[in-house]
Amino acid sequence: MSRILIIEDEEAIADLEKDYLELSGYEVEIENRGDTGLARALEEEIDLIILDLMLPEVDGFEICRQVRDKKNIPIIMVSAKKDDIDKIRGLGLGADDYMTKPFSPSELVARVKAHLDRYNRLVGSSQNRNKIIEIRGIKIDKTARRVWVNGEETTFTTKEFDLLTFLAENPNRVFTKEELFREIWDMESIGDIATVTVHIKKIREKIEFNTAKPQYIETIWGVGYRFKV
Repeated sequence: MSRILIIEDEEAIADLEKDYLELSGYEVEIENRGDTGLARALEEEIDLIILDLMLPEVDGFEICRQVRDKKNIPIIMVSAKKDDIDKIRGLGLGADDYMTKPFSPSELVARVKAHLDRYNRLVGSSQNRNKIIEIRGIKIDKTARRVWVNGEETTFTTKEFDLLTFLAENPNRVFTKEELFREIWDMESIGDIATVTVHIKKIREKIEFNTAKPQYIETIWGVGYRFKV
């Protein structure tokens, strides 16, 4: 049974989310403060975190940053803030998804299921055993989920790794942002195209010598992206 940690200071919202998730078969824990939530996220075996941004003691951005430094589990940020800058910042820190309040509990459950299913497939699939992708100085070990750029190992978040690997396995093919979102996040975009843009930007910062003139992930204006070989 997957174990989910909700870090949310509004108890009524946290309780409602917990009820829906438990009805769907998940084990759910709640923390109403940022500091205690961060401690549990780092110390306990958690499969997914639902993380509010505005929290007492430690905010969601800092929690996301510290958790992502230690773990690759899915993180879904939730917030009443609708500004794109907050979404971009959260995704840039390594969050896998961003939901704006109010949202339906059933949508949250659907996203939780999609993220957990994909994460479990990717880390547990025997089909990826000993699978290595090497393209012009980039080496991707799909089994160990490790990446080297010109011989130096570079750390990637779960979704950054998934997106890079998918593009590298489908070289010279152009994908729209909507197609990439459906493939990597297992859901319709529903206005979340910024998620793909942010992740492409973070990947480029890690693999490109000059992000202004990318040699690997190329932008096809008005269409999407492709990985050049």
